[in-house]
Amino acid sequence: MDNPSNFIRDIIINDLETGKRKTVATRFPPEPNGYLHIGHAKSIILNFGLADEFGGTTNLRFDDTNPLKEDVEYVKSIKEDVQWLGFEWDNLYFASDYFEEMYNRAVLLIKKGVAYVDDLSAEEIRQYRGTLTEPGKNSPYRDRSIEENLALFERMRAGEFGNGEKVLRAKIDMASPNINLRDPVIYRIAHATHHNTGDKWCIYPMYAFAHPLEDAIEGITHSICTIEFEDQRPFYNWVVEQCEMDATPQQIEFGRLNITNTVMSKRKLKQLVDEGFVDGWDDPRMPTISGMRRRGYTPEAIRTFVRETGVSKGSGAVDEQMLEHFVREDLKLKAPRTMGVLNPLKVVITNYPEGEVEMLDAEINPENPDMGIRQIPFSREIYIEQDDFMENPPPKYFRLFPGNEVRLKHAYFIKCEEVIKDENGNVVELRCTYDHETKSGSGFTGRKVKGTIHWVEATQAVPAEFRLYEPLILDDNGEEDGEDDSKSFLDKVNPNSLEVLQGFVEPNMKDVKPQDKFQFFRHGYFNVDSKYTSSEKPVFNRIVSLKSSFKL
Repeated sequence: MDNPSNFIRDIIINDLETGKRKTVATRFPPEPNGYLHIGHAKSIILNFGLADEFGGTTNLRFDDTNPLKEDVEYVKSIKEDVQWLGFEWDNLYFASDYFEEMYNRAVLLIKKGVAYVDDLSAEEIRQYRGTLTEPGKNSPYRDRSIEENLALFERMRAGEFGNGEKVLRAKIDMASPNINLRDPVIYRIAHATHHNTGDKWCIYPMYAFAHPLEDAIEGITHSICTIEFEDQRPFYNWVVEQCEMDATPQQIEFGRLNITNTVMSKRKLKQLVDEGFVDGWDDPRMPTISGMRRRGYTPEAIRTFVRETGVSKGSGAVDEQMLEHFVREDLKLKAPRTMGVLNPLKVVITNYPEGEVEMLDAEINPENPDMGIRQIPFSREIYIEQDDFMENPPPKYFRLFPGNEVRLKHAYFIKCEEVIKDENGNVVELRCTYDHETKSGSGFTGRKVKGTIHWVEATQAVPAEFRLYEPLILDDNGEEDGEDDSKSFLDKVNPNSLEVLQGFVEPNMKDVKPQDKFQFFRHGYFNVDSKYTSSEKPVFNRIVSLKSSFKL
C-alpha cells in the first residue's frame, strides 16, 4: 500500500525529481532502553513505507550510546516488533559499531579548535548555559590549547578519570539564541559494561552528536524524526559539516503520535512496569507493540490506523476509538463467531429429555460464509449470562425474567418458570421450559419474542478465564513525555483497568492456541492470551467491544 500524500513524501518526490537525491535511504533508530510502543509504530511505518514506495532501503539501527539503560532484552523485542508489524530491514546496525569512527571525528573537532575538554560538573554546565532570554557564559576551560585537549581526551578514553569528572564539548556559541548550540556536551565518561562492546569503552558519545554521524556513515538520505528534535537540527547539520562527513543526510521532523488515554513515554511505561502497576511490558493494557500483540490487535489494523492518522508537523491527540475501529474492521471477516458465558447462571430446561444431547448448526462467520459451519451441543442444562436474567425487570427489558420467553441463539425459545435461590437470597439456578417447534432455522412463525440471548451447553462446556480491559491511564487529552511529573502521572492510573471473570466457552474451543482470535456473541472480539493460557484453561483477552460511537 502506498503512503498517503504528506509533506515528507512531497519532499522526497521533489528531491528525486530535481536530482538532489538519486535514491532514498531511511532508518529506524530506536534506543534499546525499553519496548516499542504505538508511537514508534508511526515512525516504523513511515520510514519503511517511504523507502519501499520509492525503491529505497531502510536500516534498523540500535542507538546504543548509553550503556546504563540498554539491554539485549530490548534489542530482541524491537526486532520482533518490527517484523510483526510486517517490515524487514535491509541492514542491521548498532551505533556502537561506529564508536571508533566517532572517537576519531571528535579528535578531528579538537584539532580544528571546535571542541574542548571541560571540567565543569553537570550542574555547573547547566548554570553556565543561560536561559531562553539570557545568553550563557563561557566555561573557564573553554580556551584550553588543542594539545591539552587532545591529551585530556585521550586520558578520558584510557579511563584515568571518574564518571562526571570531565566531558568533551563542542565549541560553538554560548550566546546563540538556540540553546542547543551553546557548547553542547558530545562525550561523557561512563564506567559501565556495554551490551555490545563490553568494557572496551568508558567514554560514550551523546545522542545528539552520535546520531548525525550514524546517518552520514550509513548514507541515509532522509533522517525522519519526531518534532521535538527540530531545535536540534542546526546542531545535527553542524556535526555533519564540521566532522567533514562525505554524505549529508537531511533531517525532517514530523508530529509525534498521541492517543487519548494512552501513555507515549518509555520512561513512564517503565515506571508502570517497575512499580508493579502492570505485569510486564507486554501487559495487554500497555500501548507497547508487544502488549497490543498479546491483547490481540493485528498488524494490519495498526498499519491502517497509522496511515489514516496522517503525517503533519502537529502533535494533536487521536481518539483511542479510532484505533479500535480499525481493529474491528480488520477482524470482522477473519474472526470465527462463537459463544462464551462470562458470568454464568445455570439453567435447567425441565421438559427437555434427560441424557439427550443434540448438535445444532451455526455459521462460523455470517459475514464470511466461506468459513463454513460449526456444530454446538445442546441439552437440558445450559449456562446463560447472569446479566440476561432479572427477577424484577424494568420496563422494556426483553431478556429472561419469570414468565417471559426468549430465544436462545441458534437454538429454541425458552420460558422462565422457576427461580432457585441460595440461603442468602442469591439466584443460583433457573428452571425453564422449551418449545421444540421453535428450533432455529425451522421456519417457525407461530409467535415472536423480542429477546435473544447466548448460552453454552453445561455438560461439555470448557472452563475459561476472560480478561476485560479499560484504559490504563485516564487522560482524554493524550500526553507527551515530560508533561507530568511521576506523581501526577500515577494519579491517572485507572484502578479498574482490568476485570477478570471465570466462565465457559463452547466445547469446540478446548484446543485453542495463543493468538487465536474470536468474536464472542454480544461481548466483542477476544484473543487467546499467550502468557496465562494453559492446557487446562484458556484465557481470553478482550481486544475490543463490538460497537463504538466513533465515526471516521
